[in-house]
Amino acid sequence: MFTEHQHFIAVDWGTSHLRAYLCLAEANKPLTVLEQGNNVGVKKIITDFETTLMDSVAPWAARFGQLPILMIGQIGSSIGWKETQYLACPISPTEVISAGTRFNCQGHQVTIYPGLRCQLHNHLHDSMRGEEFHLLGWLAMAPQHLQGRHLVCLPGTHTKWVLIEDGKVVLFKTALTGELYDLLSSNSVLIQEKVSDLEFDFDAFIQGADFSLSSATDNFAHGLYSVRSKQLFEGYTTKQAHAYLSGLLIGCDVRAAKHATEWQLTQLSSVAIIGPPHLSQCFAKALNFCNINTTLWDVTEATLAGFNMVYQQAIKTSND
Repeated sequence: MFTEHQHFIAVDWGTSHLRAYLCLAEANKPLTVLEQGNNVGVKKIITDFETTLMDSVAPWAARFGQLPILMIGQIGSSIGWKETQYLACPISPTEVISAGTRFNCQGHQVTIYPGLRCQLHNHLHDSMRGEEFHLLGWLAMAPQHLQGRHLVCLPGTHTKWVLIEDGKVVLFKTALTGELYDLLSSNSVLIQEKVSDLEFDFDAFIQGADFSLSSATDNFAHGLYSVRSKQLFEGYTTKQAHAYLSGLLIGCDVRAAKHATEWQLTQLSSVAIIGPPHLSQCFAKALNFCNINTTLWDVTEATLAGFNMVYQQAIKTSND
């Protein structure tokens, strides 16, 4: 499937967005991204999955012909194109590479990779799709990641907190932090207008995070209404209200991670955060507020490092 000097297309296809990358890979070298394209997520397609994918990669196919296409995310879920399995934890993310579902699409060899699942101490189940490649790339980015015990936070629509021991994903917990923010800021009485990330007010964010993190009791439902009351009686602007709501929700998320029975934050040197810059900075501020050190890793770089691991392992296997 791969040669020593290979163009291929990497696709991270989630619920809301399709992100495609034209990549150039070489043995024992970092991946080079030549171009990037975007399209709609699996819940927003107008035609069908095949048409949407082919439209996304058409300019590259015209120039380079039929290329391997590697895909992760919700495209492999029950709401996606071809449903792939969930691999059980504990597991090394490298095991995902050999478990992909392969098929031909208009001459392109397509592979959709599976997600991960785990069962927590309270017998509840959890799952992820796409984040396993973020973890795969993060493990490959520094040798120290493969040794010892680490807690990794992957902020997003569905934030993941992942416990890794000696390079294996032991378990993880999902919080609907981002989805709750979208719902409450767009479809509730709390806030009436939208704002852009460029207008984010970190002072208001810290006030919201402080409210959640300093609470002696769980007053989440009562605390949420303070987003509205601060606008009514304390002169909060819409910009401040958005940031304050974000702080409340991320503070609750961090508070739950701080008190989780599956790990002890005080025994860890730091928490690794793999996410987009704005969200990563928000989670870092909330964790730092709790005197917890953080290291920040760009989610796109980690994802592409994960795709590069697929290529490097394929080349190594073909040469053995």
